[in-house]
Amino acid sequence: MNNTIIKPKQGIILISEPSLRDYYFRQSVVLLAEHNKEGSFGLIINKPIETRVSDVLKDFPDFDVPVFLGGPVKTDSVFYIHTKENVENSLKIMDGLYWGGDIETIREMMKLNLITENEIRFFVGYAGWTPNQLDREISEKSWVLSHTSVDEVINNHPERLWHDYLKHMGKEYAIWANFPSDPSFN
Repeated sequence: MNNTIIKPKQGIILISEPSLRDYYFRQSVVLLAEHNKEGSFGLIINKPIETRVSDVLKDFPDFDVPVFLGGPVKTDSVFYIHTKENVENSLKIMDGLYWGGDIETIREMMKLNLITENEIRFFVGYAGWTPNQLDREISEKSWVLSHTSVDEVINNHPERLWHDYLKHMGKEYAIWANFPSDPSFN
């Protein structure tokens, strides 16, 4: 395992430690889309919910892709990440992965089958931290940081992400992967 210390920054993932009990963040994997002196913005990438894009975005094509619980902030809003660099006003998170952009372009791409389920993810809400809040949570060991790839972020089995990341991070973290989602059941 690489012992290089990973700092929070755009494109890094946060993996919640197993005893984190918060409803939103228990066994969560969060993609940091932004981290700067004004605070941090991220999306929980491993919690699909029982709804479809056409249920939350009116007048949208019937595009059979799950919606994810992105976090506890602005749960009345929809956010999205995608792999299409030609979507105007989208922000680059990492090579090959973008956040937001012109929703009409996305709608048109869906109608014309120019974007697939493996190229876009939609989220209700987001995870946000005030200045220095995330750094404090990391120092308190609430989060483990790791590098990621576009393929891991836009994954066909998001419910396994938390376990999979931990298992690949070495023996110390592999033990966490077997931690029950509710320790009282142990």
